[in-house]
Amino acid sequence: MRPTVFRAAAVLLAAALAACAEKAEPAIELRPVSFGDLEGWAEDDLAGALPAFRASCAAIARKAPGDAMGREPWSGKVADWQPACAAAASAGDTPAAARGFFEQQFVPVALGDRGNAEGLFTGYYEPLLMGSRTAGGRFAVPLHGRPADLVNVDLGTFDDSLEGKRIAGRVRGGRLEPYPDRAAIDAGALDGGGWELLWVDDPVAKFFLQIQGSGLVELAEGHRVRVGYADQNGRSYRAIGRDLVEMGALTREEVSLQTIRDWLRAHPDQAAAIMEKNPSYVFFRELGDATVATGPQGAQGIELTPGRSIAVDRRFVALGVPLWLQATAPFPDGDRPLRRLMVAQDTGGAIKGPVRGDVFWGTGPLAEHVAGHMKSPGRWFALLPRSLAPSS
Repeated sequence: MRPTVFRAAAVLLAAALAACAEKAEPAIELRPVSFGDLEGWAEDDLAGALPAFRASCAAIARKAPGDAMGREPWSGKVADWQPACAAAASAGDTPAAARGFFEQQFVPVALGDRGNAEGLFTGYYEPLLMGSRTAGGRFAVPLHGRPADLVNVDLGTFDDSLEGKRIAGRVRGGRLEPYPDRAAIDAGALDGGGWELLWVDDPVAKFFLQIQGSGLVELAEGHRVRVGYADQNGRSYRAIGRDLVEMGALTREEVSLQTIRDWLRAHPDQAAAIMEKNPSYVFFRELGDATVATGPQGAQGIELTPGRSIAVDRRFVALGVPLWLQATAPFPDGDRPLRRLMVAQDTGGAIKGPVRGDVFWGTGPLAEHVAGHMKSPGRWFALLPRSLAPSS
């Protein structure tokens, strides 16, 4: 099987390399700064960030000391972070003690992308859907678990320049072919495989659940379960807001989760075709009773902390790194400055680039409002253990 899989992957490799030749790849840059350079640093209650960092330390502890923290060398090895994690375990939980811990253990560095210090910061939340364990009546929309025939290919094993990139597909007739896209799956490409996890009552709610990556399902059987990201079909994510703008349905300024959702529900005859313009399709796994855990799991395998966990592009930023964010957040009463210490604990299909983040806001109406409207330009800074601090 390996030769045929390799031939299929090689074709995609050639296309990827050609694309790279046409457009310069993002490249992360680091610039040493001081805590005094971080806007709002003195006002943030860092006691809120300390538990999130401790949670990341639990995930870091599962790795060997010689393992790389991330794919970029600037984040060092696990051993470089172990002293800070040990200090976090014994640090006091008061705001003053938390501030002392972060300032003693770390030094800040500004992150940029080829000379550009500003990037885009968005938000995500945990939606609530209505569902059932069995199909019938209003519950006719499947949430799929990870199909057994889904094959992931790490392109870095074929070409070092593509480290961290992947494709997904399935083997048919001895050859690897792309996995069905959203339109094909909606048309029944997975029917008969038995991969339906749950059934929900709203295709639009399912679409946004796939964008968020995790959520809650209130079951007709009488309890609430949490579902989380299990895998993805390998197709590139496409933001359908741009399609609605191009067709004149919304202006660029109007685009938000809420306005897109309202348009889809107001135009049921066109909604499926618009949603299918995004070929990416997410598969889920059930994470158990929602009353047991207070939040969903991120890519680090730990519970996310609302307002302190942030999704990153792990090609550039290692999971577990504390990040100081300077942006704005759209609350119902107006935009507020967002000057807060976050921890890189998750990833997302649309989160690409060295200065690109997605803030986890939790669950409920307020979280939905802020996450759905957030598209803020901003800057961020990584906190590195002092042993890793760059001199220039």
